[in-house]
Amino acid sequence: SAYAIPTMAFSFLCHTSVLPIYCELQSPSKSRMQHVTVTAIGLSFLIYFVSALFGYLTFYDKVDSELLQGYSRYLPRDIVIMTVKVAILFAVLLTVPLIHFPARKAVLMVFFSHLPVSWICHILVTLMLNTVVVLFAMYVPDIKNIFGVVGSTTSTCLLFVYPGLFYLKLSREDFISRQKLGAFALVIFGICVGLLSLVLIIFNWINE
Repeated sequence: SAYAIPTMAFSFLCHTSVLPIYCELQSPSKSRMQHVTVTAIGLSFLIYFVSALFGYLTFYDKVDSELLQGYSRYLPRDIVIMTVKVAILFAVLLTVPLIHFPARKAVLMVFFSHLPVSWICHILVTLMLNTVVVLFAMYVPDIKNIFGVVGSTTSTCLLFVYPGLFYLKLSREDFISRQKLGAFALVIFGICVGLLSLVLIIFNWINE
């Protein structure tokens, strides 16, 4: 599927939360942050893997892009399905502020850095971002389209392209060194995967 790699890239994208989490550590250090990262990614992978496995074993090639919708169609009043929905509701509500903080800060830095800090600007940007999110949620027909486009563009850049470019820019090693060649390969891989996925998604839209 054209959505597979972009969706995985989107799912494991947690870069925007790294700095706030690092600042909240009791004794911030590189080793502690690595431990937090490995634990979080490992648990996320386990949850995604179990969900995907049982979703496939249940529906095979008829899996919906929203897995719970598939289960709800066949078990509309099942207590387990309802419990999972409520759990996801609370998880999303508690996650939104963590994701919203870097988004708002980026908008303020890019577009309003020349203005003095004010609560009015702060509130207006917050309302604007929330409005955009709600409009997407209301009018985008399938969530896989969001995962696909965002995953093939911003997620691949944040996961592969930008880290490689930063290393190439900041490192003083020779370009033919193993580290710089690896960083360059990471950049090329990210660009190719992102562009190929985006093109396939667009062709998929045209065919549909």
